[in-house]
Amino acid sequence: MSGSRTDCLEKPLSAAFKKLGRFVGRYPLVFVVISLLASCGLGSGFYFLKQLEANDIEDQFTPWNGPAKEERVFIKNHFPISDSNEFSSQRLYTEGAYSSLAVVSKTGNILTDEAFKEILELDRIVKGISVSDGDQNHTYSSLCAKENNNCVSNAILDIINSGQTSKLTYPVYKKNVFLGSTIGGVKTDDTTGIMKSAKAIQLYYYLRENETESNTKWLNEFVKYFSGHLAELHLHSVKVSYFTSVSRQNEFEGNSKKVIPLFSITYFVVIFFSIVSCLRFDCVRNKAWVATFGVLSAGLAVLSAFGMLLYCGMPFAMTVANAPFLILGIGVDDMFIMISCWQKTKVHDSVEDRLAETYKDAAVSITITTLTDVLAFYIGIMTPFRSVQSFCLYTGTAVLFCYLYNITFFGAFLALNGKREKGNRHWLTCMKVEQDCPAGRSTGYSMCCVGGAYDANTDCEKEQPVNLFFKKYYGPFLTNTWTKVFVVLLYGGYLASSIYGCLQMQEGIDLRNLAYDGSYVVNYYDDEDAYFSEYGPRVMVVVTEQVDYWNKEVRKEIESCLKVVENRLYVDASLSVSWLRVYENVSKLLNINLDNETVFKDNLKLILPTFKQDISISNDNIIASRFFIQTTNITTPIKEKNMLDELREDVKNCVVPVLVYHPAFIYFDQYAVIVSNTIQNIAVATAVMLVIALLLIPNPLCSLWVTFAIGSVIVGVAGFMAFWNVNLDSISMINLVICIGFSVDFSAHISYAFVSNSKCDVNEKAIDALHTLGYPIVQGAVSTILGVIVLAAAESYIFRTFFKIMFLVISFGALHGIVFIPVFLTFFGVSKGYVKGKEKLRQ
Repeated sequence: MSGSRTDCLEKPLSAAFKKLGRFVGRYPLVFVVISLLASCGLGSGFYFLKQLEANDIEDQFTPWNGPAKEERVFIKNHFPISDSNEFSSQRLYTEGAYSSLAVVSKTGNILTDEAFKEILELDRIVKGISVSDGDQNHTYSSLCAKENNNCVSNAILDIINSGQTSKLTYPVYKKNVFLGSTIGGVKTDDTTGIMKSAKAIQLYYYLRENETESNTKWLNEFVKYFSGHLAELHLHSVKVSYFTSVSRQNEFEGNSKKVIPLFSITYFVVIFFSIVSCLRFDCVRNKAWVATFGVLSAGLAVLSAFGMLLYCGMPFAMTVANAPFLILGIGVDDMFIMISCWQKTKVHDSVEDRLAETYKDAAVSITITTLTDVLAFYIGIMTPFRSVQSFCLYTGTAVLFCYLYNITFFGAFLALNGKREKGNRHWLTCMKVEQDCPAGRSTGYSMCCVGGAYDANTDCEKEQPVNLFFKKYYGPFLTNTWTKVFVVLLYGGYLASSIYGCLQMQEGIDLRNLAYDGSYVVNYYDDEDAYFSEYGPRVMVVVTEQVDYWNKEVRKEIESCLKVVENRLYVDASLSVSWLRVYENVSKLLNINLDNETVFKDNLKLILPTFKQDISISNDNIIASRFFIQTTNITTPIKEKNMLDELREDVKNCVVPVLVYHPAFIYFDQYAVIVSNTIQNIAVATAVMLVIALLLIPNPLCSLWVTFAIGSVIVGVAGFMAFWNVNLDSISMINLVICIGFSVDFSAHISYAFVSNSKCDVNEKAIDALHTLGYPIVQGAVSTILGVIVLAAAESYIFRTFFKIMFLVISFGALHGIVFIPVFLTFFGVSKGYVKGKEKLRQ
């Protein structure tokens, strides 16, 4: 295999780039002007940004084709919400419109008169909050969801007002009042079940959903009041956290405002690093302006790509705000490669010839990295998460523009800078300077006013000290036998740790992470987890088709199905609600024969006042009906996933057609697809990367090593994600897609330099590859990390997660590029026959 050639694209691509380089070098100003005009024209698409922002949490962070969304449509059509006078929170097919208070005792027991007094005062304050909507003034009482012509009350408040708190039983009070989701941190008497103490009480204030605009105003006023006046209430016995049905969305949308200032910091940091990396003590060969315009090129790519997609009407999700940080790193990486190739050209050649040789040498490297990055992102569009689709589309397109501007705008400026160097002009003043320092002049004069030095032996620019470090010290050290043994052992430890981490990985996004740090939403979720997690979702079990309920066998099948789901460890069967069980019990008491269709239908009126919302009747036929089961201790993402999978599996086996549903299942659906979809994307992308590598890297064995690097980096990043407390969710999925492109970037550079080298000794080939590309790889890695490092200080999980995984991706990618891959390549060197054949082809 090592003697095979797959350079069918390498040679024509290099030849084409050589012609392009010559053309750009001939007309640099034309390419600069056209690039600027194009970016300005496309950038005007940002005018549509506001109307194309897509920040709806459910739409962006749950699978667009999740089963729960279809199930919700069925529930909505057959059991429409009736919040005018028959409201029931457990029967909602959405979260509803509500505000909530989590009241926690400061003393450890909230069942005290002083605590009750403060809770009642909080209730009075909530009901007194008012907002103006045109000529109308709305309070809670005018917007509230109603039951029997009254606002839906909090059962615990009714009990407190009745003065019967001394005999509170838990979780059910007086046989029909469920307190499991209302009172938390409960201790009961083992004999009587009466509460001895409790730590927290949760209050809900539901609004009618048909008053959307007024509801939003009132809910925002609720948050505004408790944000600004909570300290003024002087609560001595309790502390309060608060939440509304619009809080999560509002806080999520606030994330982008907090991260925008970080972009300006990032731009400055990357420009500063690029300039420092390209500074020379020679006032002619200095590349400070080249570095600046390289970063500007990446900025123009973001402007053009985003503007074009906004023109095309593509939704702009919050996750896309990460992309500019990433594009800066990618653009600067290719810039360093092109500068490195430029410095290896002969200084006395014409600018056109130098740029032609630069493009020829850089063509394959930057094309491989661009193709792999772009395809990795575009493959990510296959995911069912719209937030990932949006990010991948915008970022992939920006990478493509980055490539185009690198070979046009940046290449043109490189040519202009080359003309300055050709004329031996100062990098800052553009005045001509002497090439040799006059006798008697100081070192300072030599640095500032003398320049244009080059290596007389090679006729190229003098090598930088860092490049010499890779050639004289690092390369020989890495190819030493004992070092290779250590590298193999180090890799074994890396791989073992990564695999162990993969086995510890958690799935799913925690909704609190969509709010920024310190948000009142986080405090509320913390209290909810601490005190109200004993009882989980109250799940609907829905018979979805018209069945013969008066048939005893059918009723047995329904009961059997209900028993199966009730037998799960996380279901409390004593809290189930079944209209059919109640009907059968009533029929036994009244001696009614339910086995007769007419009798069954005629006597439904006995239970309809209570269960009217659970029986869907059309043309005197029951076309659907539902029951309820109460889950318990669903406290972790794994338990949520298992509960959803097991309940759905249980009802699949029922004889009658049944589905299970709860509004939270919309979010739980991510567990069903996140792992399989991530694996699918990675597998497809890796296969595509292998094909690209085989086509563009002129040796199939090295192409396989590039593919190996992809898998190795992905395993490493996924494993260390777990160590860094990052779950596998739609946000981290984005970054695993990024892994594929970046792991190719570093390994492809080194692999291509290795197989392109004409030397026979594999150690010398590895040293030369590191000499040529070691420093650009380090520059690219550092610049990319600097591009995202400010996100470590972001107050948002989304942006912090992006930094964490990008840090892992770049660190492990660079580790493979300058440590693992060079060593492994020496174990499987390219044969002498192949090298000789390649030399003949070049002659």
